[in-house]
Amino acid sequence: MFKSPDLASLSPAILLHLFFAIGALVLGPIALWLRKGSRGHRALGYAWVTLMAGAALSSLFIRDFKLPNLAGYTPIHLLTLLTFTGITMGIYHVANRRIVNHRRWMLRTYYGVCIAGLIALLPQRYLGGLVWHYWLGLV
Repeated sequence: MFKSPDLASLSPAILLHLFFAIGALVLGPIALWLRKGSRGHRALGYAWVTLMAGAALSSLFIRDFKLPNLAGYTPIHLLTLLTFTGITMGIYHVANRRIVNHRRWMLRTYYGVCIAGLIALLPQRYLGGLVWHYWLGLV
């Protein structure tokens, strides 16, 4: 059974992670929609990469010792490694003017954050429990 948390007791790492992840989730499609190479696309791209890096870095401070884990890191943390790889490769390819590869890596990285968000919203996960049980009163 999910125990209702005291919202003031949410760890700073979780709050920071949510800020970065939700920001990246919102900015991603806008950056992808803007004309490639435009000033807006570049500006939002820099902001998106910063948010993604912040989300990945903050996820390293969120650990769960209840689920199958390795030193508190669960399988969802593999997406952290994929995020760091994705943004690094995306930056590498745009710096070398390999735009098709840049686009591929950035799309994959964005899809990865979407998948991570869906996994995090499963009812048995902490965030999913907050959303489905505590905030919406469902499940």
